[in-house]
Order: sequence, then C-alpha cells, then structure tokens
Amino acid sequence: MTAAASPAAGAPRARVARLSYFFPAHNEEANIEALVAEALETLPQLAETFEIIAVDDGSRDRTGEIADRLAAENPDVVRVVHHMPNRGYGGALRSGFEHSRYELLCFTDGDLQFKIADLGRLIDRMGQPDKPDVVVGFRIKRADPFIRIAYARTYKLANRIFFGLRVTDVDCAAKLFRREALDGVRVESGGAFFSAELLIKILQQGRSIAEVGVPHYARTAGSPTGAKPSVIWRAVKDFWGTRLRLWANRSAAKRRGRLILGE
Repeated sequence: MTAAASPAAGAPRARVARLSYFFPAHNEEANIEALVAEALETLPQLAETFEIIAVDDGSRDRTGEIADRLAAENPDVVRVVHHMPNRGYGGALRSGFEHSRYELLCFTDGDLQFKIADLGRLIDRMGQPDKPDVVVGFRIKRADPFIRIAYARTYKLANRIFFGLRVTDVDCAAKLFRREALDGVRVESGGAFFSAELLIKILQQGRSIAEVGVPHYARTAGSPTGAKPSVIWRAVKDFWGTRLRLWANRSAAKRRGRLILGE
C-alpha cells in the first residue's frame, strides 16, 4: 500500500467518466439535505456522469422522507434505498455497493464530516501511474472525541497484527473503488467490521490499495453511534469470527458471505 500527494493546488483536474457516490444515513434528518446539495454542486466537477445513492438505514426520524423528496426533485441522479428495520453500518454500505451502476464507486458517511470535494483527492491518487485498485482516505486530523480515537488506534493495531492489514485509518469513511476490484469479493459482516473485512478480502484477491490524507470535520448535528457498546461488541464478534475461519480454512472463509456487488 502506498500514499502519494495530490496535484498542486490550482492544477486542473481531469474528470472521470462515470462515478457512483453513496452514503449511509441513520437518523440524519439534520444533515441529509445539505449533503445531497453539496454532492449535486460538487460531483459535476469530478465526473462527467454521476449518481447519488442515499441509503436510509431504518431511520426513525424524517431522513427517509427528505431523501425521497430530494430524489423526486432530482430524478436523473438521486436514488434512495430504504431499510426497515435498521441493518447496521455494514449493511447500509453493502446496499450502496449493490445499487451502484458505474465503473468507479465511492462513499462517505451521511454526517457531513467529510467534504465531497475531497473525494477528488482519491480520484487524483487513483489516476497516478501505479493505478491502484482502491484508494482509502485517512483522516489528517481526526475531529472525534478521545474515546473514539482510542478505540480506532486499538482497532488499527489489531487489524495489523491479526490480518496484516496495513491501512492507516481502516474506518475512514472516504473510499474509492474500481468496480473490477470488487468482482468475486464476498463479505460476511453487516456491522462496523465491514470496511476492514472488505479491504482484507480485496487484498486476498491480489488487488492494490493506496492511501491519501483527507480533512475531517466535527459533526455539527445528529448523534454518532459508532462508539455504542452494541456496535463495538458486534465488530469484535465479526473480527474474531473472520480470523478463526481464515485460520481454519482460508479458501472456505473467502467463499463465505454475500458478493459485495450482489448475487
């Protein structure tokens, strides 16, 4: 895995041909309209053709209602996937992948902690001569409470020790994928371990992953759920379940789970 600088400030950026952008949203009524507006304004600078997919993951507020209105107002580029009940973070990301139609797929979270324009950093990195299959962002300066940063550091170390996953920021919600890098990849986790398992399985396919730094912004509305004990416990179970199955039978473990692009 390698990291490289983006083009100099002010340098012209070539747009990619087609880009699918999706985001999970659970009780994000205070953020979703601003996020979609930002995407509609910014994505034309990054791609000639694009789509925006909002995954309403069992929200109990007006997230789904607002998303449907935005899709009705922008029917050519905005689509909504509804989950009921909530499937968890990994389940929401899975739906985003399954419903994406274009050759490049990217996502952020639905909480406005990343700028859509910064996906351009990932696109620039993917276009460099080594042409990585996946580009993973890492938060240059993480704008999260100490407890979440502490969890993240422990989690990063565990993934490095037990899976050899040498990614700076495994759960950074700014990632870009070539569609072909996802062909044949199966993932079991539906929770917070989803991103790590996906990257582990992609590396096992012999694909390449590069990294690039992205700014991170404090959440200004809504409530985070990543540090909830139930979320952490589910991630721990998925982590060890995957590790034990890989030790027991690597080939069989790689065949478990659903295809990331759908059956």
